[in-house]
Amino acid sequence: MLSAIGLDDAQEGAYRALVGVGAADAGDLANRLGLTEDDTARLLRRLEVHGLVAQSSARPGRWVAAPPAVALSALLTRQRHALEQAELAVAVLAEEFRAEATEPAVHDLLEVVTGANAVAQRFLQLQFGAESEVCALVTDKPMAVSGLENEAEEDAAGRGVTFRVVLERDVITHPNSITELSAALGRDEQVRVVDRVPTKLVVADRSVAMVPLTRRAAQPAALVVHASGLLESLMGLFEGVWRQAMPLRLGAPGVFTEEPPEAPDDTDLQILSLLLAGLTDASAAKQLDLGLRTVQRRVKRLMEIADVTTRLQLGWQAYERGWVARDHP
Repeated sequence: MLSAIGLDDAQEGAYRALVGVGAADAGDLANRLGLTEDDTARLLRRLEVHGLVAQSSARPGRWVAAPPAVALSALLTRQRHALEQAELAVAVLAEEFRAEATEPAVHDLLEVVTGANAVAQRFLQLQFGAESEVCALVTDKPMAVSGLENEAEEDAAGRGVTFRVVLERDVITHPNSITELSAALGRDEQVRVVDRVPTKLVVADRSVAMVPLTRRAAQPAALVVHASGLLESLMGLFEGVWRQAMPLRLGAPGVFTEEPPEAPDDTDLQILSLLLAGLTDASAAKQLDLGLRTVQRRVKRLMEIADVTTRLQLGWQAYERGWVARDHP
């Protein structure tokens, strides 16, 4: 927990143990930590450098913990100052780069990344570096990384970055896909579905994009596209697919709430969303862990609520009544 201010796990453990007792001899502390006295002494000397512990002037060989509110605040202040200096250095370097490359060469706008590890790393960097929005088209067969699972996505969502994701329909038929999609929707990500997406694509902040090189090769490869006419075209491609895609509505896995009979409940709306996305009754039942007859019974109930006789009419009424939403062209 304290690694952000420069302490490793061993140092943090030693400091926490000493805070718990206030003061202790190196031998006693070694017993508490399950370490040798030499290793404990080295840890205490490192903590002393950080100002977190001090040797007792009254009892030689005894170590006293510095008050956390004072000692750790000092480390936090030092770390903040270091980060501010790093931000300043980044700003200076960015300004120098802009000054030297006001007219970037074509080769500076495109970057070829090869190898599964390199492609995955670059994909994560795009999301870790996103500040406002990430747009993605996700195919049924991702090349080197998953379109929905990675710590960068959770980190970005936690920082307030918005996500708009379009999935190929086959993606939501995979095992555990409903659980994963529910987690994504729980982070307020917007997810839609189409039959096919033209290519796997990720765009961060409308300033950098990543697409796979589709030619069959011995190892995965991707093209990173920076601000350019090509990037604008890729963003236009995403927006076109987004407008045609069907939104998904899912709740927490296995948690459904009942509403009055005259209105569809969460389970009804999840079923409706999957059916409008193109799944069959059987596929929707499997994804939601429901019986086929349950799905069919609920669809019939929806038709009664909407006062319609066909599923085509039900789809129309779903839009009219606001049960599902879709952008207008």
